[in-house]
Amino acid sequence: MHRIERTIQVSFLHRVIFTRHAFGATNPLLRDLLLEDEPPQAPKVLVVLDEQLHQAQPGLARSVEAYFADSGAKLVGPPMVLEGGERVKNSYFHVSEVQSRLDRHHVDRHSYLVGLGGGALLDVVGLAAATAHRGIRHIRLPSTTLSQADSGVGVKNGINAFGKKNFIGSFAVPFAVINDFELLASLPARDKRNGFIEAVKVGLIRDAAFFAELERDAARLARFEPEPMEHLIRRCAELHVDHISSCGDPFEMGSARPLDFGHWAAHKLEQISEYRIRHGEAVAIGISLDTIYARRQGFLEASAAERVLRVIEQLGFEIFANELTHVDSAGQLMILNGLEEFREHLGGRLTITLLRDIGRGFEAHSVDDSVVRESIAELQARHDQRRLAAPASKVVSFRKSV
Repeated sequence: MHRIERTIQVSFLHRVIFTRHAFGATNPLLRDLLLEDEPPQAPKVLVVLDEQLHQAQPGLARSVEAYFADSGAKLVGPPMVLEGGERVKNSYFHVSEVQSRLDRHHVDRHSYLVGLGGGALLDVVGLAAATAHRGIRHIRLPSTTLSQADSGVGVKNGINAFGKKNFIGSFAVPFAVINDFELLASLPARDKRNGFIEAVKVGLIRDAAFFAELERDAARLARFEPEPMEHLIRRCAELHVDHISSCGDPFEMGSARPLDFGHWAAHKLEQISEYRIRHGEAVAIGISLDTIYARRQGFLEASAAERVLRVIEQLGFEIFANELTHVDSAGQLMILNGLEEFREHLGGRLTITLLRDIGRGFEAHSVDDSVVRESIAELQARHDQRRLAAPASKVVSFRKSV
């Protein structure tokens, strides 16, 4: 037997840049990125625009076209408008649509595919970029707090398949991520709020001081004041990129996923609700559930658990959904099926992150189903009590777009 083994090392530059009015005539940022390699001819660019963003900011497409008219890069056509939101991830058809446009315009590996929109659209466009020609240069411009703080600054792309979230996907470091705060201006309150929970999550597992800042600023964040919102996005994005670049496992070859704290239940909740519960809302419930579970198991002090739940509530999230109590034909809680699906998605043994303290997560490899049920019951009781105590005008539900 003869064996050849070599270690292949590949380095990536992962950059997230913050700006305003990325497509303003006087902003050179995107133009400089496209031309930084001093290409011998104008690089081609295909822009894919989130339909919801297009409707909310109808002048944006014209601004994109005007910007590229004097950029030194060649826009291959008007921005391609694609459906946004989770539905766009429920079929490979939309990935094929983007790839077909890339093929039609002969967009090659030294050209650029620009995704402009929310996290779901960026997942689809990123997957198209990662797989066409085995990888086309991809630039992301996230347009929601959730994607600017979390999903859009990561290295994952994916679509849903076989009833599972992100079953088909890839790992690919984007050429650049541009966080343009002006893109957030047209977001409804529900979508502005959604990104806050990822900041809570990363503060809980990595940075107690950041979590304390979120506690301090919770009331201002609930009013969507720009200064604390922008600080939240910058710091949350920085912590995510720090983790990706320093954890030693950026493409998740192992079983641990600390950045998926609260997500085992969240992913299943999204599915059970047929995605009426949005990702950030589901993560808020998932974190609340895992926080109560950790306290009941003796891992987390009651005072720390109360701090977590209070901040989530102050930011305007619900901590319970009826879907937590749904059962299958055998009478089993459907949410518990999320544990095995989470293990399968990650590979290897079940590994979920729980809290020992604010800023201190640890890995757990088993879950007591009976304690999960008790935790769900406690969340429901707290949720019901809070709604009874609140004036009707103050009750916010993720069942409504607010």
